[in-house]
Amino acid sequence: MADRQKNQIDENTPLLFLAGPMFLETFLNILVNNVDTLMLSHYSENAVGAVGNANQIMNLLILMFGIIATATAVVVAQYLGAKEYGQMNKIYTLVLVVNLIFGLALSMLIVAFKRPCMNLLHVSAEMMPDALVYINLVGGFLFFQACYNVMLQILRCNGYTKVGMYISVIINLINIVGNYLFLYGPLRFLNWGVKGVALSTVIARGVALTAALAVFYHRKIGKLSLRLLHPFPGRLLWQMIRIGLPSAGESMSYNMYQLVLLSFVNSMGNASVNARIYCQSLISFANVFSNTSAMATQIITGHLVGADKEDAAYRRVWSTLKLTMPITIGLSTVNCLISPYTLRLFTSNEEIIHLAFWIMFVDIFLEIGRCLNMTFICSLKAAGDYLFPLLVGLVTMWCLGATGGYLFGIVSGIGVVGVFMGTAMDECIRGMIVMRRWQSGKWRGKSIVEKTQTTK
Repeated sequence: MADRQKNQIDENTPLLFLAGPMFLETFLNILVNNVDTLMLSHYSENAVGAVGNANQIMNLLILMFGIIATATAVVVAQYLGAKEYGQMNKIYTLVLVVNLIFGLALSMLIVAFKRPCMNLLHVSAEMMPDALVYINLVGGFLFFQACYNVMLQILRCNGYTKVGMYISVIINLINIVGNYLFLYGPLRFLNWGVKGVALSTVIARGVALTAALAVFYHRKIGKLSLRLLHPFPGRLLWQMIRIGLPSAGESMSYNMYQLVLLSFVNSMGNASVNARIYCQSLISFANVFSNTSAMATQIITGHLVGADKEDAAYRRVWSTLKLTMPITIGLSTVNCLISPYTLRLFTSNEEIIHLAFWIMFVDIFLEIGRCLNMTFICSLKAAGDYLFPLLVGLVTMWCLGATGGYLFGIVSGIGVVGVFMGTAMDECIRGMIVMRRWQSGKWRGKSIVEKTQTTK
């Protein structure tokens, strides 16, 4: 009980109390991803493209784990805000077991159908062998990530956001050391290359899950027991699926939409593929603050809505945007200006650097829209308004993003920069729509806890 009071989240909770640790955690994850790309780029540029393509497919599956993980964030936050502590252990057990089963099924699926997936993305013959090796290992153990995702949401909603940061430090060190050993160090004689990088990733994810479970029990946040699922809480699971499916559906649609854009880029040659991957590494630094601030606001919003403090939730979201928007614009502008220098950390290919600079310029506008989207969509979901973001996303992603990317990138001949122009158009228009939704107040009265209580 003491820990619960200490980590109580309400309208007075400072944004940085939650966002600060998540920012450092996400920043470290981005940093290690960039280190992966940097280390691979000096090993083989084909390896960079192979791993980038493989990760695009696996990121889609990881987003499918979000069906339960997203629902966990909403339900746990609202129940804690309403002080309905009696249901928590059942929720914790349910989400972990369901995502474990789901994760095992998807791990087997991606390994079985890895080659058709790569063929759909038009992966080149030079990149194909490494892509398949990477999927075999990392994809085969995706269930580690499925379980870690829900455990991380449980810890965050209980106020333990620093735990994810500490775990991130550990797994990043494992990743970097493992990559070095297999690519350049004492284990280089094995000639495993991408296989060694994949093995490092698997070990790091296994350690992350183990650490999250250890903290869960050490801090006495709750308990996990299959007995709590007897009789099976089918109504609770269905409620969580109803919450998570639209949210995860939006994320899955976004990733599938990115796969379509990637297939456009793959048809433009390896220089365009690598320019996109290098830019994504740099872009991730520009949006990390707005993303983590939006996730922190989502947790606070969920607690406030669960506690029936909707007016406080409304004001809190606007105050987040006033802070994150100018910082996002500043970071993306600086990112563009210094990109001719930072890109040389990855490559000396002038064609790639030229393409990448113009991608970074378009990204300034893209980040403005993405900041709006992250802030308001996360808050709408936390309030229980989870269907609207899905419907808006489906329309704008495919009618504006994918169509615009095809018209600008392929039909007009602008290339990979044109593909990013389509994405920027999608993000900006969608951002304005969801901002208007929050302003209208149509999300009010959609509390999950309130619905549960009325159905008893």
